[in-house]
Amino acid sequence: MRAAILRQTGDENLDIVDDLELAGPGPGEVRIKIVAAGLCHSDMSAMTGTIPQPVPAVLGHEGSGDVIAVGEGVTSVKVGDRVIVAWSAPCGLCKACLRNEPHLCTAIMFGAGLLPHFSQGGMPVFGFAGNGTFAEEMVLPQQAVIPIPSDVPYEVGALIGCGVMTGVGAAINTAHVKPGSSVVVFGCGGVGIATIQGAKIAGAAEIIAVDTVDSKLETAKRFGATHAVKPDGLQSTVDSITGHDGADYAFECIGLPATIRRSYEIVRRGGTAVVVGAGRQDQKVEFNSFELFFNEKKFLGCYYGSGNVRTDFHKLIRLYKAGRLDLEGMITERMDISEVNKALENMRGGSVIRQIFTF
Repeated sequence: MRAAILRQTGDENLDIVDDLELAGPGPGEVRIKIVAAGLCHSDMSAMTGTIPQPVPAVLGHEGSGDVIAVGEGVTSVKVGDRVIVAWSAPCGLCKACLRNEPHLCTAIMFGAGLLPHFSQGGMPVFGFAGNGTFAEEMVLPQQAVIPIPSDVPYEVGALIGCGVMTGVGAAINTAHVKPGSSVVVFGCGGVGIATIQGAKIAGAAEIIAVDTVDSKLETAKRFGATHAVKPDGLQSTVDSITGHDGADYAFECIGLPATIRRSYEIVRRGGTAVVVGAGRQDQKVEFNSFELFFNEKKFLGCYYGSGNVRTDFHKLIRLYKAGRLDLEGMITERMDISEVNKALENMRGGSVIRQIFTF
């Protein structure tokens, strides 16, 4: 089958192949035919090594498709179901799951999910984060396969699987944005646009989008930002809105030390700064001991939108169907998987929200 493979960390292009093989499903596993897959910045982070990933690996972790086979003991889905891939799936049994933090469960991702079901020429090929949606078919543990209504477009399902869950969840689940509050969002890519929409759904009065690309700022306003500024215009905008107090919430959707630090600085005393972007392990952010206690700001990480994929995917679908969450508008372009390297180049150019691949 066709797939897009990362051969070596640091490669700028993926290898498009048509001879990838797939084993399974085994007990407790599900085989899916991928219909739509989204290109997320995390896929590029795997290519650069920002997110560690064994190679060779089929990239892709946003995907939606149909169940075509199930292994022994699978009860959560059946052949013919339309599903979303949950790239970091909860097992339901570990301490994280039992204390109602299923998004922090690593049992599936670091266990059965990392077993290489793919192979080429008899050699194993991994899937990114245990997934690999840049392939025509894939095998996953049943916990990582979430059934959805058949009237939800595959492209919409793919977006929900990562970028939308992460961004909307950051606003609603992680930060608990309150109605009437002021919000700053750094970075207006796919996750940033979803965060803007999440803040709007939560009832934020002012949503300030920050980016260096003019087209992204225009896009941010279309999706709910009340203000859209470049970094040098941020302080004056926040001062004007809050009377020099600082924003109630800030979301960093890039993963860079400078913008992480700025997100902390821009919120008021007692405000909340949320790190959503995936940064490098070797990069540091510096704080002094006095400011941490004196300002009493809440400085939070956000992993997968702090969500429960089994329930939150369906909440997002309901918001989409109600017209309160614009997901089809987030799709910049639809491409065949053979055009993945063109899509990577477009994303590096900085003007892409989400490009969707079809098979």
